[in-house]
Amino acid sequence: MHTFQNNDDGLPLSKFESMLKTNSVYFFDSTEFEEIILHYMNVGKMSLAKKALDLGLKQHPGSVALKLAFVEVLLYEDKINKAEQLLIELEKIEPLNDQVYLHKATLLSKKDKHKEAIIALNTALLYTEDEADVFSMIGMEYLYLEDYDTARLNFAKSLEVEFEDYTSLYNVIYCFDMLGQHNEAVDYLIDYIEKDPYSEIAWHQLGRQYYINENYNEALKAFDYSILIDEYFIGAYLEKAKTLEELQRFEEAIENYELTINLEDGSSFAYLRIANCYEQLGNTKAALKYYNITVKEDPLLDKGWLALTNLYVKNNNYQKALYFINKALLIDDSNSIYWMRYAEVNLKLNFYEEATKGFKKCLDLEDYALDIFVALTDVLHFIGDFDDAINVLLKAGDYYDDFAEINYRLSGLYFLTQQKALGLQMLERALKIDYDYHQIIKELYPSVYDLDIVKQLIAKY
Repeated sequence: MHTFQNNDDGLPLSKFESMLKTNSVYFFDSTEFEEIILHYMNVGKMSLAKKALDLGLKQHPGSVALKLAFVEVLLYEDKINKAEQLLIELEKIEPLNDQVYLHKATLLSKKDKHKEAIIALNTALLYTEDEADVFSMIGMEYLYLEDYDTARLNFAKSLEVEFEDYTSLYNVIYCFDMLGQHNEAVDYLIDYIEKDPYSEIAWHQLGRQYYINENYNEALKAFDYSILIDEYFIGAYLEKAKTLEELQRFEEAIENYELTINLEDGSSFAYLRIANCYEQLGNTKAALKYYNITVKEDPLLDKGWLALTNLYVKNNNYQKALYFINKALLIDDSNSIYWMRYAEVNLKLNFYEEATKGFKKCLDLEDYALDIFVALTDVLHFIGDFDDAINVLLKAGDYYDDFAEINYRLSGLYFLTQQKALGLQMLERALKIDYDYHQIIKELYPSVYDLDIVKQLIAKY
């Protein structure tokens, strides 16, 4: 594929653009038109690509290459039916042209007919001189089918043809990841590195696999090799820093995050991790500084606001924690973790209505963790909404029927709402599940615990 420069040296692109400016009509051969069209498509100038295509087909109406370019334009614009009709004609004219089958595969893939696309690509393999690309395309079709093992084999075939095709290497490792075959990925990468020991990409990917396997010392070595080969490889520095965090070598992790900042003029992720490292080191002042830099660098990074919330919670400054968790919720109000934090902070501030709102939001978002049901129930009980508390527990029972936490609370609330028979029934069920936990009745519902009928039932167990 040609890369054109706009200078006046007779290149087809310069000649074509000069023609457009003067409204003249120049002659180009079909290959030149093809290059011009592909150039404009690659840079996203589709209107110019279509002008070149229109003129090209007028000057060379029988050119298969230009008709294939037309198919490519049609596929780009999702004019599937028109592209399909043209491909049928081209397949009759040139049944041995690999490009016909490659375009056909693209069309079929767009129609989610991935198995048929694979058949077309296998036909293209018979005629193509670029086997690596075709194997890679077959691999992608198998990815769509979620057949990761066969996809991996095809990406590996692409690498056998073109050893430095790093896109295929990434895809091979992605397939191993999706299959959970991290040990196999390590073996594959070690074999690859034996053939090309100076591949920073392979060392980086090997480090990632060691990291996933929690083999942090070997991961560190792999990232170091990657950096030795390419001292500007930001991804390797980031992964090395993450690994150092896992090894609790926080000061060294900070140094590596700072290197990435120097290489790419600041990164909110790196600032966030530096802040976390300082927090782990007990340096609250530095942690606060870098968390603030994080949210200044990227005000939409909700994780930064959450980190600030957690830091202030840790330091018992709940007013500021509430301010920052509200910032996080402004960015992402469909995150149940944030609503849980919101509820917990409001509880600390004795804002019970707001705490209730937070826990209810978690349930609305289908986060049915036992802790959420229990916390919401206890707040509703505290503010006297006994019926609402019972309804929450009944819903919890759909997910946690045999949990003592649910049944003891239901028992207490039934007694408080004068439903003695149900209270006894729930108490007996709870005692059978976990007798020792019955002290929760005394803690949460002391008036119920003092009832003779309750003491007698507990004494039975």
